[in-house]
Amino acid sequence: MSFKLTGSIKFIGQPVQVSEKFRKLEFVVTDTTTMYPQDIAFQLAQDKVDLIIPFMEGQDVEVSFNLRGKEWISPTGEARYFNTLEALRIDSAGSVANTSTTQPATTEIATPTSGAEDGDLPF
Repeated sequence: MSFKLTGSIKFIGQPVQVSEKFRKLEFVVTDTTTMYPQDIAFQLAQDKVDLIIPFMEGQDVEVSFNLRGKEWISPTGEARYFNTLEALRIDSAGSVANTSTTQPATTEIATPTSGAEDGDLPF
């Protein structure tokens, strides 16, 4: 089953060569479709790592992904479970950030923090 999420790229990591046969890259998309924006971490693996090349931080994208789960048994026999959002496809979405703009995406995120005068936390 495949899912989709639309948002703005907040962070793009560097490719990591985990083993001789496995490489991955992590990136974060901020989902702004709800009242409280969520930062969602995705993983690109193997040949999918190159999907992120045409995109940059601050750009609006639609990410198609699978939810993956994995069990790990510790040396003491305790079972632990992990989830991964494995990105399958990345497309431009809606309005695309102007690539000629020199203003970093973090400026947009940092600006609204001055409105927290009433002491309410956003969660």
